[in-house]
Amino acid sequence: MSLFDLSGKTAIITGSSRGIGRAIAEEYAAHGANVVISSRNQDACDEVAEAINKSHPGRAKAIAASISHKEALEHLVAKTREAFGQVDILVCNAASNPYYGPMAGISDDQFRKIMDNNILSNHWLIQLCAPEMIERKAGSIIVMSSIGGLRGSDTIGAYNISKAADFQLVRNYAVEYGRHNVRVNAIAPGLIKTEFARPLWENPDNKAMFERSHPMRRMGEVRDLAGPAVFLASEAASYVNGQMVVVDGGSTI
Repeated sequence: MSLFDLSGKTAIITGSSRGIGRAIAEEYAAHGANVVISSRNQDACDEVAEAINKSHPGRAKAIAASISHKEALEHLVAKTREAFGQVDILVCNAASNPYYGPMAGISDDQFRKIMDNNILSNHWLIQLCAPEMIERKAGSIIVMSSIGGLRGSDTIGAYNISKAADFQLVRNYAVEYGRHNVRVNAIAPGLIKTEFARPLWENPDNKAMFERSHPMRRMGEVRDLAGPAVFLASEAASYVNGQMVVVDGGSTI
């Protein structure tokens, strides 16, 4: 059996109605996993689940949930268990960034929203899913962070702060849960061509300048993140814990 086989596993992937989350969900299903598609919009989730089920019948379930509300996440996890019995893999992919500009201009509400959605919601989801993983002595938790957490910025400073905190969230949980064979890791993408990152790449001049200086001469595509996510969820990464896997095509070098 392949080290990357996910047959019989069930994964919750937040923010999976589009972009990186959708690419991960599609690849998980292709590797045998049941996948729960979740974002704020039920119709968008339904569309993705339907597309996956056409290729992999019965493997996808759409359950909308806002990461801003703990009760919604509790409902998401409960409905996942109803549909598939258990949660084996958690991918905390959804995030928010309502503000672009210097830190001096950010409002308290915007700062709190970034911290709550990008850190606290991950903590909530981990707390909701980890107990059954601990009981079974098996599980993989993946937090989608960013190389922004390794840098300062004059446009996305608060977002970068939240992503740096996610690295430490992962390290702490890895220490607590590693003894139970529950692995907790982060993926740190570089600039990926998603709707979420549109303000960073939609300017043609900025895009051309980025690509001229990038080691691989291109921006990342959402599928570039799917492989690392499969790796971290699978037995291939059975001794990978508390790590930050940078997937940026070489931007940080």
